[in-house]
Amino acid sequence: MSLWTSEDAAAATGGHNTQHWQANGVSIDTRTLQPGDLFVALTAARDAHEFVAQALENGAAAALVSRIPDGLDDTAPLLIVEDVQTGLEALGIAARARTQARVVAITGSVGKTSTKEMLRHVLSEQGRTHASVASYNNHWGVPLTLARMPQDTEFAVIEIGMNHPGEIAPLSKMARPHVALITTVAAAHLEAFDNITGIALEKASIIDGLEYGGSAVLNCDLDTSAVLYAKAHDAKRKDVGFGFDGFDYKLIDVTLQKDVTVAQAEVDGDPILFKLAAVGRHFAMNGLGALAAAVELGADLGLAVGAIGRWSPFQGRGAREVIQLDSVDSRLTLELIDDSYNANPTSMAAALDVLAAAEVTNDIGRVSKGRRIAIIGDMKELGPTGPDLHADLAQLDAIEAIDTVHCVGPLMQHLHNALPEAKRGKWVETSDVLAPHVHSVLDSGDVVMVKGSLSMKLARIVDAIRKMGHPRRHNDTTT
Repeated sequence: MSLWTSEDAAAATGGHNTQHWQANGVSIDTRTLQPGDLFVALTAARDAHEFVAQALENGAAAALVSRIPDGLDDTAPLLIVEDVQTGLEALGIAARARTQARVVAITGSVGKTSTKEMLRHVLSEQGRTHASVASYNNHWGVPLTLARMPQDTEFAVIEIGMNHPGEIAPLSKMARPHVALITTVAAAHLEAFDNITGIALEKASIIDGLEYGGSAVLNCDLDTSAVLYAKAHDAKRKDVGFGFDGFDYKLIDVTLQKDVTVAQAEVDGDPILFKLAAVGRHFAMNGLGALAAAVELGADLGLAVGAIGRWSPFQGRGAREVIQLDSVDSRLTLELIDDSYNANPTSMAAALDVLAAAEVTNDIGRVSKGRRIAIIGDMKELGPTGPDLHADLAQLDAIEAIDTVHCVGPLMQHLHNALPEAKRGKWVETSDVLAPHVHSVLDSGDVVMVKGSLSMKLARIVDAIRKMGHPRRHNDTTT
């Protein structure tokens, strides 16, 4: 069964087809387009009408356009609409309307994508599950995710993000979730808001799209939790609380071990124990929220607890790797924690806690003592408080257990200056400056954590660390 026929797509968008076609997928990028996809010619940084001919040559079933691109005529398979973005949104709305799927929408200042992937993993073991790709959570990512949803989907997981006020509610109304999950509210995108309460109100607006009878799964441990609960109450929607102060899903204890996080919790007063193949108290918190959301969708809690233990984070979001530095001597390794995809003060503090709890290996490198080393870059979009929020990281308890902090970027210079001299590593302007020299600051037995906002391009430093040896996943074994 095709995902979209030309007739269905025209009915959804009000557009005009030049000929009959059937599509099995929806794409906005010729680099990842699969044969049989409907290519959507969005106009963003560059007008994708320029790539329609290439998309059709690469096997696209048709293209959603607002005009006939140069070099083509009306014999090409085109769905012509007044505006491509609006057309994509219409496809998303129609796809949502024709499915009986139970839908969860996720937002939060930290942990959206990891929690989305937890839910994808948990729900896929209990039914046909569709979820956002990567961090497709904005004005085109949400309708694209919906437009890609097969009609026979049983569970859908939709990530919703924001940079400015007023972005979340329209996307939630498009997704029409049965469950809305807010992972946390933190100092992110502060330059667009007056204060943290403004961020909480924006996050809470995900409840505006919640279906009648739906549930809002809310973090109870926040300074702004009352704002979230007030929104659920005003909307007359069920609220489900999780966290150490949770009244439905209560986190009792979190233990960080070398390879896993073990969480003890209570669900409506009954004890549960769940494990995650990732280290971090924040993973336990997000995992509990994911379990709560899964149950509210109708999933079985026991099966969900088992499934969540088989989830592990993606590269760039806390994934751990062992880098073998010598092809002959397998003892000569260092451990990499790749959290380079994004950062704000809350997620940075959580990542530094993970590093502080990491186990080093002594007596195998040039330096006899294994070290905990942080390589961290600027946290963007914090407004005028940015310099202070960077410097304040020096006061975190985790810093005491970390041996060296290398800083990347103009804002991180404030942290560099605030650090105790004994812990002060290099400060550089950009990742490109440090990447060629990582081999000189790392050694066998070390654990290194890399984190920063995406625009700081710390992935280049991660790549440089990987090139020091032969990477393998942290839980790989050798025989």
